[in-house]
Amino acid sequence: MSSLPVPEAPAASTASTASAASTVSTVSTVSVAPAVIVRTVPLDSDEPLLAYLPGAGDAGDSAPVVSWVRRGDGLVGWGTAVDFSAGGPGRFREAEAWWRSVAARAVVRDEVGVPGTGLVCFGSFPFADDSAEPARLVVPSTIVGRRDGRTWVTSVTLEPQLRPLETPAVAPEPPSPVGVTFADGSVSPSDYAHAVAEAVQRISSGALDKVVLARDLIATAKEPIDQRWVLRRLAERYENTWVFAVSGLLGATPELLVRRDQGLITSRVLAGTIRRTGDDEADLALAASLARSSKDLEEHEYAVRSVAEALAPHCSSMNVPEAPFVLHLPNVMHLATDVAAVSADDASSLTLAASLHPSAAVGGTPTAQAVALIGELEHMDRGRYAGPVGWMDAGGDGAWGIALRSGALLPDDPRTIRLYAGCGIVAGSDPESEVAESNAKLIPMRDALTSE
Repeated sequence: MSSLPVPEAPAASTASTASAASTVSTVSTVSVAPAVIVRTVPLDSDEPLLAYLPGAGDAGDSAPVVSWVRRGDGLVGWGTAVDFSAGGPGRFREAEAWWRSVAARAVVRDEVGVPGTGLVCFGSFPFADDSAEPARLVVPSTIVGRRDGRTWVTSVTLEPQLRPLETPAVAPEPPSPVGVTFADGSVSPSDYAHAVAEAVQRISSGALDKVVLARDLIATAKEPIDQRWVLRRLAERYENTWVFAVSGLLGATPELLVRRDQGLITSRVLAGTIRRTGDDEADLALAASLARSSKDLEEHEYAVRSVAEALAPHCSSMNVPEAPFVLHLPNVMHLATDVAAVSADDASSLTLAASLHPSAAVGGTPTAQAVALIGELEHMDRGRYAGPVGWMDAGGDGAWGIALRSGALLPDDPRTIRLYAGCGIVAGSDPESEVAESNAKLIPMRDALTSE
């Protein structure tokens, strides 16, 4: 492709590298955002998006990859034009302010013009206010996207003029993980069962209605784990999920926290789970029992109510189905409700995600009491597990899921990834059943790491 003449960037952004020009802070937002130069053009391709992600050293690019893909559509990217991090209770507000400042100073040439083109960031946020891990926003230097049969490529740079855009190449098949072993993490199955039993006692005493408790599992390979292998396996086997990767956090979430798309707001709420047997006739019977389960319906009602109440101030109208449907995934089935609403203000998708987090689906009800009990009983830092993960464009449209069915690569050891799973606990919960459910929720990541 030919190069595109663009206006020179404002003088305030004369740094020669992304690391020099971007500001990473866990305390406060930047005062002056870098000025980025962005161009999006159509791409004539029907290759799977994940096939474009380069490995370390491919095409001279060893930067981390990002992903948000479902059923062939979505976005992938690599390289880092600019990035940002922030921690603590103000992490959403600081990230939003930084992104607005980047968007305001960007010079954009967008020849496609749909949500996901032009300037786009990918982000992931820690579950808890006091997490040791910060929130991350990343603007990749190269993004490939697809929506409704249209494919495009976006280039982002800090240089005052774009280099010639080249058609991205399909990368070689990534190597599979070698010699993966598993070990208990901070919360063993027995520890988890004890925590569930204690939570049921608290709920029965009237202290709260529901709490979501999580456990972890450590997977270690003999060689560094290639994220692209895991992402491709998840996309092949769990097409009804959003396959994501941001700053070493990767997974396949079935739960869409919120999407903002040209004035329409949607959210998919999941709560209430049963493990599949692999026998279609038996699974149909289990699905029917799940749809009638008072324990699971109660858990689901809390989750739906929390989402509807959080979205209401930003919406002019809302549709909340009276009853959930059963979402069938290869390993489990969930009670699910799709909430749809019409936006009434200019709140971005990230602002909406912040207003929803933590929903009852990953925290509990009431929120404050549930989050406090999580801190007391879990005995681990969730990091970015169960926090919002997704993307946003310069206009505020975007999609944010909940980082479930996921794992986080250890930053100082790329051979090791920490996997997470959690379950909603209500008065009728049984500790051993919840351990079994958590095992089922670990299957997607375990299989992606160990099977061909």
